Amino acid sequence: MADEAPVDQECVEGYLFAGRPPQYLILRRPPERGRIWVPVSGKVERSDADFAAAVRREIEEETGFSRPKSVFPLGWSFRFQGPDGRNWRLHAFGVELDEAASPHLSSEHDQFEWLEFAAASDRLHYPDNREALALLDHHARSSP
Repeated sequence: MADEAPVDQECVEGYLFAGRPPQYLILRRPPERGRIWVPVSGKVERSDADFAAAVRREIEEETGFSRPKSVFPLGWSFRFQGPDGRNWRLHAFGVELDEAASPHLSSEHDQFEWLEFAAASDRLHYPDNREALALLDHHARSSP
């Protein structure tokens, strides 16, 4: 197997959900950022202790939610070329909340929706987001 290029930027995504059957939170970027629907996401910073800490920080920054019920890795990552041309890698996390509450959106987003899996998946812009959401949906439906 050939060596993969080194990762220049680690990133995280948080797929927030609540309830049974689960509802998923998706966020819309404003016009200057493409007006696309995405999960919570961001770059890992040097001050983050680990990927889970980075996703918790991003969740609080982008939604105001500071006390998720649980945060867990989905065992999924995705390598891609970032907008700066360097090699980036995303690490996906499931984030369970006690309820499907209204977030306090940051300037990174201008709208949100809580949706069931099929509608959330259809709305998400990137295929890798849909893939990670499918992993989370399987987990959420098979957990007690």
